[in-house]
Amino acid sequence: MNIFIAKLSSQTTGDDLRELFENYGSVSSAKVVMDRDTGQSKRFGFVEMEDDGDGNGAIEALNETDFQNSKIVVKKSIPRERRDSNPRQRRY
Repeated sequence: MNIFIAKLSSQTTGDDLRELFENYGSVSSAKVVMDRDTGQSKRFGFVEMEDDGDGNGAIEALNETDFQNSKIVVKKSIPRERRDSNPRQRRY
C-alpha cells in the first residue's frame, strides 16, 4: 500500500518516516519529496507498506497527529492517472 503524508516538518527525512511507520508494520520504502532547484523539502512524502491492513492501521492511527512539531495528514495515495480522471479530487 502506498501512503501519502502531507504537512511534514521541513526537517523530516525519509528515515524519520520509515521509523514512524515501522511501528505499524513492515515498510518497503519511505521518502520525502525534495525540490529539484533548492534541495529543500516540499513537506510531503510517501511510505510504501507491504501489508494493506498494516497500512490502513497506520493511516487511521497517524492522520492529523503531531509529528516533529507539525500536524500531519496521512491518507492512501491515489495513483496519478486515477486522480487526473476525477476533477473533484484534491491535488497536493
